[in-house]
Amino acid sequence: MNKFSKRFTLDGPAGKMECMLDLPEGAPRGIALVAHPHPLYGGTMENKVTQTLARTFVTLGYATARFNFRGVGQSEGEHDRGHGEVDDMAFMLDYMQSQYPGLPVALSGFSFGTFVQSQLHARLVNEGKPDAIERMVLVGTAAGKWPLPSVPEDTILIHGELDDTITLQMVFDWARPQEIPVIVIPGADHFFHKRLNPIKNLVVQMWRRDN
Repeated sequence: MNKFSKRFTLDGPAGKMECMLDLPEGAPRGIALVAHPHPLYGGTMENKVTQTLARTFVTLGYATARFNFRGVGQSEGEHDRGHGEVDDMAFMLDYMQSQYPGLPVALSGFSFGTFVQSQLHARLVNEGKPDAIERMVLVGTAAGKWPLPSVPEDTILIHGELDDTITLQMVFDWARPQEIPVIVIPGADHFFHKRLNPIKNLVVQMWRRDN
């Protein structure tokens, strides 16, 4: 943890939420929320892919928040199959917007975290806020594992060639009707062992090119 990172606690919908805030050196140009993989299979906000996404958004100048889902680490409550986790992410979004008003918001997640973030985006759309999110980055997208709604067409989808937890075919089948490209990291498994740098490099390059 560097001098621009801090742990903090929020009183969330189900009790205490153990959180981490990572800040860029200068004034933030946006807010990024990062969601970690499945809590019942060892997923925490310290997961390497989750940390990589957080570092990526700090590099891009975003105030980046992540937190342990219910029942993980010092976060209170029990795993709620994604429903309560979406409530908690919405709570974090409200908190970050109160701290950094007026900034664009990016949503990012890994594995189960992609389900949480896509559900949050769908909720915002249903609330009449279709432009509330600047862009999404989904890594190891949980297509076929959980019911993922459609996401914006400029969403960055990154998947491992050798992922046997969520196969490429499952992701293609979900992305195809939406006509969203899937970026495949050669040789990468579900957890991107020894393949973390390409995630950061790809997102930074695409974000700066497209923005």
